[in-house]
Amino acid sequence: MGRSRYRILQSEHPHFLTCTVLNWIPLFTRPATVQIVLDALLYRQQQHGWRIYGYVILENHLHMLVQADDLPALPISNPTLLAS
Repeated sequence: MGRSRYRILQSEHPHFLTCTVLNWIPLFTRPATVQIVLDALLYRQQQHGWRIYGYVILENHLHMLVQADDLPALPISNPTLLAS
């Protein structure tokens, strides 16, 4: 279950986001799987104006520093955060 107590209130500032895989399964060990995440981030940059200042993809989670006007509208516990 997501941590709904966290809210993005100031979209004009970058935010540090962490996305985890359910049950911490090491999903991002294959380059093809990582490429799906990278393609989704590129889509969000091009179609939703995300400004991604940095990211790191680890085997079972990812961190990113991102700024976007639509971030406050996204529920933090949304499993399709990166889906197009």
